[in-house]
Amino acid sequence: MTQTITTHHLSPEAIHQLVDYLPDYIKAALLSKSTELECSLEAAIEMAISSFLDEESFSFEDCLLAKRLKDQ
Repeated sequence: MTQTITTHHLSPEAIHQLVDYLPDYIKAALLSKSTELECSLEAAIEMAISSFLDEESFSFEDCLLAKRLKDQ
């Protein structure tokens, strides 16, 4: 069974729920990075996660992990 994913970005609500559980030093680093890049906290977290999954990606839409796993 193939699952279709239609959400391409994290919602602000999802981010705020996630941030509540992060250690303070990680929250501070993400806030610092979002300020440095002049982007939202949501975008900074999305970039951090997607770059962990695919070092060449900039966001979830650029992340090719699913394709790479399929091709293996």
